[in-house]
Amino acid sequence: MKTVKHILNNKPAAVYSVSQDVSVLEALKIMMEKNISALLVIENGRLQGIFTERDYARKIILQGKSSKDTPIRDVMTREPHTITQHEAIERCMQLMTHNHYRHLPVVEDNMVIGMLSIGDLVKYIIEDQRQTINQLESYINS
Repeated sequence: MKTVKHILNNKPAAVYSVSQDVSVLEALKIMMEKNISALLVIENGRLQGIFTERDYARKIILQGKSSKDTPIRDVMTREPHTITQHEAIERCMQLMTHNHYRHLPVVEDNMVIGMLSIGDLVKYIIEDQRQTINQLESYINS
């Protein structure tokens, strides 16, 4: 059974985060600089929430709030669903599809060790299928 650990082993270990006091504007600047669409909100080593482009659109733009004056704590998604590195990839796909998540923080022993995006899952599944096809072609041709 393929697990989240298989994906984390093949991607950069960087996990980008901010504190709850950071303004939405500062968070957006980090997201732009790092070319990411979600930031974790961590205080004292503990995951407090997640801030995504969807949060920005729904809780800032559509409500007419100021990105400069609004702290992340006011618009982040609190207590996001988390997974462990031992979670099955199929289970992650189910969670993301059913709940409309695009990101799942990976937590072990109350510490964030990674972030899984829907793009990570799709890339992994495509590569896994490509390997299976190559193996089947080799088997048929031998």
